[in-house]
Amino acid sequence: MKTKIKIWTTTLILLLLPILMYAQEKPIRVACVGNSITEGAGWGEKAYPALLGALLGRGYDVRNFGLGGRTLLMKGDFPYRKEEIFEHAKEFDPQIVIIKLGTNDSKPWNWKYKDDFFNDYVELIKEFRQNDRNPQIFVCFPPPVFKDGFGITNSIIHDNIMPIIDSVKKTCNTLLIDFNSTMINDSTFFPDGIHPNGDGYGIMAKIASDAVKANPIGIIKKNPESERK
Repeated sequence: MKTKIKIWTTTLILLLLPILMYAQEKPIRVACVGNSITEGAGWGEKAYPALLGALLGRGYDVRNFGLGGRTLLMKGDFPYRKEEIFEHAKEFDPQIVIIKLGTNDSKPWNWKYKDDFFNDYVELIKEFRQNDRNPQIFVCFPPPVFKDGFGITNSIIHDNIMPIIDSVKKTCNTLLIDFNSTMINDSTFFPDGIHPNGDGYGIMAKIASDAVKANPIGIIKKNPESERK
């Protein structure tokens, strides 16, 4: 009888061991950096970072570090890197960083400093790589602007800003999330022509989730939840 109990106890431990090991693993930290499109523009917990966290599952800790109106350009009207939230993003010590900036840089009073855009983007990436840190970084093509407003200009984003972001990607050896071409037919999900609604944020989250999961060199958490998706 004692032998049977011992066998069953050993079997139970072996069965529970993977679960216990998984429970002890820390989730992968994901920082979503950006402007109002990242912050949520009134959608709060329904913005794409929160939905991305739900799609990736419990193996990830996705945080929203977006702040409305912010620019990548340091000479822009509201530079992201001068904000306290940027310091919080770095203190989070993310293993994955998703950067979606550039929309507000297309405003004429900001884009007059266009010659600084490449170097300012490179410096932003360098700050996340300080102190021998090597997070996986995704730069993003911003979603399309279906109606120019607030000074935001779609032609500048598409014809000028996106090519520079592509050059940053190549120079800094980052990855890319393309919110632009993948959402070009989704104007109905952008009520003001610039900011997504709930459905639009759902599409953004799916695009970002697919990019993270599809990356062959990515930091992917294997768990039953993600395997079912």
